[in-house]
Amino acid sequence: MDLVLDAADRHLLTPYVYPAGWPEGEPCRQLLSLFVITNLGALTLYLLFGTLSYYFIFDHQLQKHPQFLEHQVRREIAYALRSLPWISVPTVALFFAEVRGYSKLYDNIEDSPYACLGDRRRALSPQRFHKPHHLWKIATPFASHAFHPVDGFMQSLPYHVYPFLFPLHKVTYLGLYIFVNVWTISIHDGDYRVPRLLRHVINGSAHHTDHHFYFDCNYGQYFTLWDKIGGSYRSPTSFEGKGPRDYLRKLREN
Repeated sequence: MDLVLDAADRHLLTPYVYPAGWPEGEPCRQLLSLFVITNLGALTLYLLFGTLSYYFIFDHQLQKHPQFLEHQVRREIAYALRSLPWISVPTVALFFAEVRGYSKLYDNIEDSPYACLGDRRRALSPQRFHKPHHLWKIATPFASHAFHPVDGFMQSLPYHVYPFLFPLHKVTYLGLYIFVNVWTISIHDGDYRVPRLLRHVINGSAHHTDHHFYFDCNYGQYFTLWDKIGGSYRSPTSFEGKGPRDYLRKLREN
């Protein structure tokens, strides 16, 4: 995150925002800057990609499903906008520790002994905090960040803890942070298309739809491996002709 903070200081904050007597390396200034940058970045990712996904990918026929709530899209957005600032508080604390040099993030590829980042499990978050996210049985892309603040932070915690334990390139770290936000939107978009050979490997929108319906299955972020190991894997009902779209089709036929 120091790359983003340095760029913001150089091009905007130092010349146009902060008084000349407030040095860039001062801790309070860094915390304030990180809080603003983190919130603006999260809001931009959420609203930009959520809107694009909602209008160009999401199947709006799903809004006719009986379990799609009244004014649901508005409620999803409102919930997310209330939660994101609170999620950012502990997130900024970790960003601050990284900026102050306490992590193992590095600038040069030559400094890397290796690079890896495993899939994480959503079960890291206690169910009572994750339960509000399941208010949206038929989720839209805007449900992607509609978490309880504790749940939202716990979802991202492995990404922030990793560079304190293992070396990781700074650009890779930022890229993963952006990618997981976009991926989270994508698994709420109702587009169940996955190459047939990868249907039981990639934890896509079809898998996550069943997670919203049944709560106790398909916790994985990217892949199904840990669900299969932990016994929580469920073959998506949408691949078996029993998903939300199939339900709507049967309603129309009747």
